[in-house]
Formats: sequence, C-alpha cells, structure tokens
Amino acid sequence: MKGIVVQFRRSRHRIKERHYLLDIGLKTREEAKKLIGKIVEWKSPAGKVIKGKISDAHGNKGLVRAIFESGLPGQAITTEVEVK
Repeated sequence: MKGIVVQFRRSRHRIKERHYLLDIGLKTREEAKKLIGKIVEWKSPAGKVIKGKISDAHGNKGLVRAIFESGLPGQAITTEVEVK
C-alpha cells in the first residue's frame, strides 16, 4: 500500500521532527484507525531506507500519524512511502 508524506506534525511554535502526517488514500477516521501499528518505509533517492510505525489517526479525513526511527529530510515531504 502506498502513501504520501503530507507534512511534519507541528504546533504553532514547534515541529516534531520524527512525527509525520501521511495520506494513504483513506476516507474516514475509522479506516485510518485500522492501520495503527503497521510499519512504514521511506526510501531515499540514494537507497537508504528509514522505517517508522503508524501511531494514530489524524483528523476525520483519513490521514494517519507516523513516528519514524530517525527524522526524515525536508525533501521527503510530498514523496511516497510504503505501508507494510
């Protein structure tokens, strides 16, 4: 299953560097809740793989929140991730 990195998880003054919002193409919060605990992989153009885990749903439109083992680079926004 493929998804897109939408944005960092952020507040007004702070960006959480390991937390990202992902759009996997789901429509509701209930569908997103079913993916909690799944592994997510982001592959860099150089071939490096950074793994993360879906932690929770974000909002009511089907976005999910993922926590990666190390932060993704800023260029990762709008690129693809793979949900295992």
